[in-house]
Amino acid sequence: MNYTTIQLALEGGIATITLNRPEKRNAVSFQLVDELMSAFDEIEKSSAQVLIITGSGKAFCAGMDLEELKSLLGKTHDENVRDSSRMAQMFRRLYEFPKATIAAVNGAAIAGGTGLATMCDFTLAAPEAKFGYTEVRIGFVPAIVSSILVWQVGHKIARDLLLTGRLFDAAEAHRYGLVNEVVSEDKLMSRARELASQVLENSPSSVRATKKLINGFIAKQLDQQIAEAVKDNARIRTTADFREGVSSFLEKRKPVWTGK
Repeated sequence: MNYTTIQLALEGGIATITLNRPEKRNAVSFQLVDELMSAFDEIEKSSAQVLIITGSGKAFCAGMDLEELKSLLGKTHDENVRDSSRMAQMFRRLYEFPKATIAAVNGAAIAGGTGLATMCDFTLAAPEAKFGYTEVRIGFVPAIVSSILVWQVGHKIARDLLLTGRLFDAAEAHRYGLVNEVVSEDKLMSRARELASQVLENSPSSVRATKKLINGFIAKQLDQQIAEAVKDNARIRTTADFREGVSSFLEKRKPVWTGK
């Protein structure tokens, strides 16, 4: 497949996806989601046993594309449900990907970008990387990723990160266990490949079986939580606060919340 928003390289048992919209700080678009899903299918069928995800330019993934964000204001409930379902499928596909996954976070990973990093088996980050589940700051909800985050870091830390929507650095993410290692930017990809090579020394069938075992611990809860998350995502987009949050963000002004 010819990709336009990502680059895919397959070499030596390692697949590397590079989010390739540097002029947009690799922001999430619906095309990017579709291309990631196609790339996941291609990699699963390939001989590669490890997937590395990184970003081109200065950012890893700086959240949703502004034009896509603007388009949400005019969508119907059914369209919002379809969009939310597709996003949920992408995140869950990455979380349950049968081969080992590594996020090499080279810069800002905000909202959906933090979500991508959260879903990978390993997360390496440059010291300059910034993270944030910033959805509440624009009247949105981090519905899909929150179910995984709570399981990873516990309720207190998840509530802090999700309810404040604040940004935090790689060192803080490392303290919470969201980042496995903080690696200087010039060594980030070499360390990711080194880690991939370590995984490649193991039995591919054993790695797949172990991932399936781990994922199975919360599979039933995840089914229910993601189904509810899709509904919550679609529902929040019909609120006045969501419209105000998106409008104020696009207009670069402070929002005036009504709680409706």
